[in-house]
Amino acid sequence: MSKLMGVNSVVIKGIPVSEGIGLGRAVVIKESEYTVKKTKIEDTGAELRRFLDSIEKAKEQIRKIKAESQESMGEKNAMIFDAHLLILDDPEFLNMVKEKIEEGINAEFAIDESARFFENILLSLEDEYMRERANDIKDVALRLIRILNGEEQIDLKNLPEDSILVAHDLTPSQIAQINKQNVRGFVTEKGGKTSHTAIIARTYEIPAVVGVEDIINKIKDGDFLIVDGYEGFVYVNPEEDLIKEYEKKLVEENKRKEELKSFLYVESKTQDGKRIKLFANIAHIEEIDAALKNGAEGIGLFRTEFLFMDRSQPPSEDEQFEVYKTVLEKMEGKPVIIRTLDVGGDKNISYLNIDKEENPFLGYRAIRLCLGNKELFKTQLRALLRASIYGKLKIMFPMITCIDEVYQAKWIIQEAKEELKKENISYSQNIEIGIMIETPAAAVISDILAKEVDFFSIGTNDLIQYTLAIDRTNDKVSYLYNPLHPAILRLIKMTVENAHKRGIEVGVCGEIASNQEFVSVLIGLGVDELSVNPSKILNVKKKILQTRFEEENLRVRELLNWQ
Repeated sequence: MSKLMGVNSVVIKGIPVSEGIGLGRAVVIKESEYTVKKTKIEDTGAELRRFLDSIEKAKEQIRKIKAESQESMGEKNAMIFDAHLLILDDPEFLNMVKEKIEEGINAEFAIDESARFFENILLSLEDEYMRERANDIKDVALRLIRILNGEEQIDLKNLPEDSILVAHDLTPSQIAQINKQNVRGFVTEKGGKTSHTAIIARTYEIPAVVGVEDIINKIKDGDFLIVDGYEGFVYVNPEEDLIKEYEKKLVEENKRKEELKSFLYVESKTQDGKRIKLFANIAHIEEIDAALKNGAEGIGLFRTEFLFMDRSQPPSEDEQFEVYKTVLEKMEGKPVIIRTLDVGGDKNISYLNIDKEENPFLGYRAIRLCLGNKELFKTQLRALLRASIYGKLKIMFPMITCIDEVYQAKWIIQEAKEELKKENISYSQNIEIGIMIETPAAAVISDILAKEVDFFSIGTNDLIQYTLAIDRTNDKVSYLYNPLHPAILRLIKMTVENAHKRGIEVGVCGEIASNQEFVSVLIGLGVDELSVNPSKILNVKKKILQTRFEEENLRVRELLNWQ
């Protein structure tokens, strides 16, 4: 590869967060870094009024951006700006700024210092998602400072065609204004897989690489870039040979996408006739359109935890009801499996006050947290029950390890039903209840669990992690993370067999369901359904159509005995 790079060419490695290949010219945004001077203020009353006026103007701007972005980003992603409005109403933030102004400090410096205080608190947390939220505070602070300085906000609506945005970080309000038709990629110094840049890049299907060190000093406006959202490489001013190589890859990528469209209306079954249902994993309402566009037969996993994140209090019953209702209506009678709140572990939510734990993945999380917060859990279940009349709802509980957890969860559902009956609120009488098989304990007692539920969904990400005692985020042991380990295959086989004895179906919603290497193995193990990211559905269908169940079943028997 180095032979293809010219004297002025550079190749940089980052974190790939949105797949695809982007070729275009760099548009470097440096305004996100801001220097604020400290000055002494005599008239603190006037300075305080100036600060309060900036708060109102900022709210007005944010509401306007939110309204504009609902069309381009969708309702859920536009809710990012609700978090910004909450910051502007946060009493701790406001009081800290006011106190500094009353001490004789100018409003700009008071805002900057206060924002940095709260940013540092968030950045000190172990949870990646919460660390990424420090960017929201920074975004709001910069908006207030620019208002106070009489500066215009950065305009990204009129970018030239084939632009690749390069920044220390892209704030949500910047991204919201982008004309996505003209953008071929994002490259940022900060960010991870849960950053707003990453989430929105995937929503827009724009290639993105983040976590690229010192990027704004390595790239100039107008530099020609190749962004490889698969491998995480950014090529700066590459030689013609490499450009042609990637142009060819882009043509092939577009050709593959067109080829996959031919499978859209083909029934998903193996060459020897075994039917495999193909569902979509989603976390946001906006992903439903992509799921339907790619031929999803249903939603195999709707991750509700994202409704609870990025806010200072849990969503109300009515707010949740509207989201679940929308999902069911959009799917027009296709099955929708909605997983109840699954937080804890690597997904912490500040307002739930989860104590710091030595081993959070083995601690107070998922169904354990819900059963310990009965009212929070029941609120979600009531919202789900109310929404059930608008489609084919299935409710799924995460991280089950014993039958008592199933009994307790079903009992709370029954309580919620009784409450709704008394309130004369309708709900469907035909809601299936299922569980995630993502612990070895659940797999081993799957014969017992199958008597109490209507379906299983195997969460292979955690099942592999717990079975092999491997932290999959730890590079030092990641080489041991092996989905084909006989222990994993035996647990899946046992789960499938126990489920089929009771006449219930088994799906797989973990990462290996979309991995071409493992799809045929899962088919050979006898699973009934695969649930994957919407963009992977047609790739998986192609693999299914090329597979023979009997052959894979024989191959799996050999793998089960491999040492």
